[in-house]
Amino acid sequence: MAQMKRTVIVASAMVALTACAPAGYDGANSSAAEPVAVAAAEPTASVEPEASASAEAPAADAPPANVDLTEQLIGKSVARMGKVVTDEDGWILYRFDKDTADPPSSNCVDKCAEVWPPALTDGNPQLTGVSDDKVSSVTRQDGTRQLTIAGWPVYRYIGDKKPGQWKGQAVGGTWFVVQPDGKKNLSCLPTSTPKAVAPPANSGSSDAGGAGYSY
Repeated sequence: MAQMKRTVIVASAMVALTACAPAGYDGANSSAAEPVAVAAAEPTASVEPEASASAEAPAADAPPANVDLTEQLIGKSVARMGKVVTDEDGWILYRFDKDTADPPSSNCVDKCAEVWPPALTDGNPQLTGVSDDKVSSVTRQDGTRQLTIAGWPVYRYIGDKKPGQWKGQAVGGTWFVVQPDGKKNLSCLPTSTPKAVAPPANSGSSDAGGAGYSY
């Protein structure tokens, strides 16, 4: 009987640990920045996107031809995480606590921007479920323009291996999934602070596993 009770307890713990994991999470890499505990109520009902609109940000000079632009911002509700913003390909976007919203400014540059690629724009993204009065852009140090939501610059995370994942949630205690109103989504916070993944191998960095990174 005692052995049966221990088995039930272990099984219950495993369910709790994976209840907030992104789609496709199999628990194989326990050191990755997978969300493992819910810190807020889990929204379950889907939110109908608002009507599409175009951001009324000032038109910028044409970006370099090799720059990947974010063509759409899509606000929606997903299982477990709740309210999120994705790009046109379904990649979840994040905001950085070391940035500022008033005035808008990005402090993620160089190696940081290789791990957290900024969502760049030509000034005319298509919006669905994100109010056009929340969306604008800010000029980065390299002259490109980055989308902002409520003043906060937004980014992707290379640690997300497929659309819909949110492995960047709470990385370094400073990165969070951004909501359509620009606020931090504080659902699915991990029990310990995860580290960022290392920059791409072709970046010239000799570090691995995000060790020592402050972003």
